[in-house]
Amino acid sequence: QVQLLESGGGSVQAGGSLRLSCTASRSTFTLAWFRQVPGKEREGVAAIFSVGGQTFYADSVKGRATISLDNAKQTMYLQMNNLEPDDTATYYCAAGRWLPNPLAVTGPFDGWGQGIQVNVSS
Repeated sequence: QVQLLESGGGSVQAGGSLRLSCTASRSTFTLAWFRQVPGKEREGVAAIFSVGGQTFYADSVKGRATISLDNAKQTMYLQMNNLEPDDTATYYCAAGRWLPNPLAVTGPFDGWGQGIQVNVSS
């Protein structure tokens, strides 16, 4: 079991920036961000391994998003720049065991955050 608390969502204009934060109740190997639009399938956005620091990004955000991890604070960050209207979604933090493809929606994560809203207007 791992509990996750997200923060940093909000509304911004296209081209703006946001930094999402996720604090975990315990250490895990994999930390990831997913997002979902109502009526659409969940999408893996970015992920990071706590050991080694390997990162993963969806093509839709590569070059605009940076995922990082502060192991001492057990907090993961997703810095998003040059935001686009298509980035509008509910963002969920996920954490758990090692996964070969941590952006896969079928990954067996051990915990999920409640979700935070990101709205980007044109």
